[in-house]
Amino acid sequence: METTPVEPTPGARALATEAVHAGRDDLAALGLHAAPLDLSTTYPSYDSRAEAARLDRFAATGELPDGPPVYARLDNPTVARFEQALARLEGTEDAVAFASGMAALTAAVLVRAGAGLRHVVAVRPLYGCSDHLLAGGLLGTEVTWTDPAGIADAIRPDTGLVLVETPANPTLAELDLRAVAHSCGSVPLLADNTFATPVLQRPYESGARLVLHSATKYLGGHGDVLGGVVACDAEYARQLRQVRFATGGVLHPLAGYLLLRGLATLPVRVRAQSATAAELARRLAADPRVVRVHYPRLGGAMVAFEVAGDPHEVIAGVRLITPAVSLGSVDSLIQHPGSISHRVVGEDGRSAGGISDSLLRMSVGLEDADDLWDDLDAALSGRRRPARERAAAERASAPAACGPAAR
Repeated sequence: METTPVEPTPGARALATEAVHAGRDDLAALGLHAAPLDLSTTYPSYDSRAEAARLDRFAATGELPDGPPVYARLDNPTVARFEQALARLEGTEDAVAFASGMAALTAAVLVRAGAGLRHVVAVRPLYGCSDHLLAGGLLGTEVTWTDPAGIADAIRPDTGLVLVETPANPTLAELDLRAVAHSCGSVPLLADNTFATPVLQRPYESGARLVLHSATKYLGGHGDVLGGVVACDAEYARQLRQVRFATGGVLHPLAGYLLLRGLATLPVRVRAQSATAAELARRLAADPRVVRVHYPRLGGAMVAFEVAGDPHEVIAGVRLITPAVSLGSVDSLIQHPGSISHRVVGEDGRSAGGISDSLLRMSVGLEDADDLWDDLDAALSGRRRPARERAAAERASAPAACGPAAR
């Protein structure tokens, strides 16, 4: 299956061009080629009266103070570049970055809960920790789980958000975002776009007010940075910044620098990874050792599949593919959602979300498709004993040790 990249708005620059240049448009005027990294935690100010007025304005409106930065928990120039770039790619007015995807989701919920709108309507499946955050009531919220057709009926006067993820983690189930947004009425729709990225869809253009990313995944793209971001309209961004300032879930400047760099190759990576994922999904669908394959009509670099045998043996049998949580890196990862990413979701919740015990979720990287298939083929065939069994056999066959080290 071929992916269908989002077409640029007429008159706008193509996504690939925006990915390279967004957040960097002023560099030439500054006499720079690479974006600078500002690691300052605080900034000098000799006019305390003016600072008081700037901070009063931020407290009242959420607008960032004009002029130089004040303190890193309030604003950072490097992080701001990443926010501007991501907003451009998602087609939103603004974006606000956080220390992780969960910090970003928490802030989005707190904005509404702080206004007394503590009820959330959500559609399963979601990322396991997102599900857990809502179901556990940690933020003082109440959640109603429903299917897309039941969203309108589930909304109450105190409903603050509707939360969906498409393609969903881990089953890759897809939703019609325009239809969902219509069902929400005036209630803000938050769409988790981590799996698709703005390369494949822009939820804001379909009516979502908030677009959530675990930036740790495809936006960073190399498995070496933790972050989250919400792309949204300017009003919601101001409120998110107030929550971020108060709660402290700020993105570190080095992470902002790495995420901005990651955006430059995002379209190339996602399209190449998606082509390989589509090929692997095709081969898995034709394999009698696989009961069912989940691959989105939208495309993308994630593949989920249910195996006829023991999924844990498949996890233990891969060698090229890394058995690990997370996704979106240049190298391929595989994990068993029921054991790890969605373990915090109760069995009933997993069942409601279509997460079977035989389901495996694979994040396809930039390796060659044939090499990845060879690794999957061997793991599915059980030709490799689990690492613990292999180590035990090696110990049993090793000659007896002697000397001081053996005592």
